Amino acid sequence: MIFTEVARFRDIELGSPFYEENGLEPLTERGFWRALRERGMNDREPRDAAFRCFAERGGYPLAHERAEVPWGQVADQLNENVIRRVIQHDLRLGERGRRRDAALLEEVFRFACRYAGQSPGIQIFVREVQRALSANAGGQRVRSYLQFLADTLLLRLVEPLEIRLKRRRGNPKICLADHGLRASWLQEAIPIDPAALASCPELTALAGHLAESILGAALLTIPGLDVAHLPSRGDEPELDFVLGVGSERIPIEVKYQRRIDPLRDTESLRSFIEKTVNRAPFGLLVTQTDETEVDDPRIVSLPLSSILLLR
Repeated sequence: MIFTEVARFRDIELGSPFYEENGLEPLTERGFWRALRERGMNDREPRDAAFRCFAERGGYPLAHERAEVPWGQVADQLNENVIRRVIQHDLRLGERGRRRDAALLEEVFRFACRYAGQSPGIQIFVREVQRALSANAGGQRVRSYLQFLADTLLLRLVEPLEIRLKRRRGNPKICLADHGLRASWLQEAIPIDPAALASCPELTALAGHLAESILGAALLTIPGLDVAHLPSRGDEPELDFVLGVGSERIPIEVKYQRRIDPLRDTESLRSFIEKTVNRAPFGLLVTQTDETEVDDPRIVSLPLSSILLLR
């Protein structure tokens, strides 16, 4: 379910999605994102309540239809009814009639969960899989299994940005269809709600990666929107996401932390905006809370909980 559907499922009055599917042009307007920020602040109480539910259990209906059921039971259902149904029961025949290896698929998905919101090289997957299974799995095979998982929509792969017909060297960013799948498959819950995360500051970096995964998955539900990421290259810093609408691009940086350094934490946005060839009129800084603002008219800052109101 999208974020506003989670709210309705939990009887939280949050209204309709902020983004109306009548064209992508509004996304290129700074005022659109400022209005989204204001919508989040005006609806702070129901927004935060919905985000707590979403952060705790993800977006699958079965995780919310009986909220009193302990998470352990919900996790078992997600593993059996969602993940294993794809991996074990819906496996399609591969080339030359060779059936895919279910154990290998499970391990590839396991490490995709561990690297959610990140862009690991395929050789990292190969080493991890070989270590876990004590089996020889080549890069091409692991890559095809990762793509298979993307085709099943258990996860999405955000490719590196192409500018001037030149592909940026880099690896795809992994965005899980739902962070609840990570919590169930790895049996590891990472707090994403700011209040819960404040009591586990050592998990801030990992929560930040999950925030990237959540945001990427949400953006990819917008029909027709080009979503890429920008790997670092030379003196050009990495960007978490770049939206493409026609000839214009909107850079997005996720800084899921309680305090923001207005210069250091916006360097990648400013660098991208200042290159005229990128045709980026402004950028978005995605944070934990409403209190974080940047004194730069080219940058709109808003919390993850507000940007999810898009959908």
